[in-house]
Order: sequence, then structure tokens, then C-alpha cells
Amino acid sequence: MQDLVKRINELSAKQKNNSLTTEEKKEQKKLRSQYIEAMKLSLESHLKTIKVVNEKGEDITPIKLKELKNK
Repeated sequence: MQDLVKRINELSAKQKNNSLTTEEKKEQKKLRSQYIEAMKLSLESHLKTIKVVNEKGEDITPIKLKELKNK
């Protein structure tokens, strides 16, 4: 993941100078998509571990979150 972010940042810096080739633009788009997918999976994984509890100690986790945990 660190290599992915590093390469995305390199291409972004190069883009600021308007010097990206067509190949690099395609690579940048692909890398960004990969990064977004990885972040989505990470977020979903974190959401599956969340439990919402009110002041009385009652579980008030939203139904959609409970359904996600059960998948």
C-alpha cells in the first residue's frame, strides 16, 4: 500500500508540472482506483467491528450496520 501511495504522489507531483504522458495518466487512473477500492474494503472491515451503545448500555447499532456484520 505504501508503494501505491508513493507512486500516486509521484505522478501527482509530475502532473502539477503538466508533464504526464498518456501512459502515466492511465497508470495514475488505475492506481487511484486501486487505492479507493482498498480504502473501501478497509472501511467496511472497520464498520463490521463497531457497536453503538447508548448511555443506558443498550445496543442501538443501526439495522444496516447489523446487516453488514452478518454478511
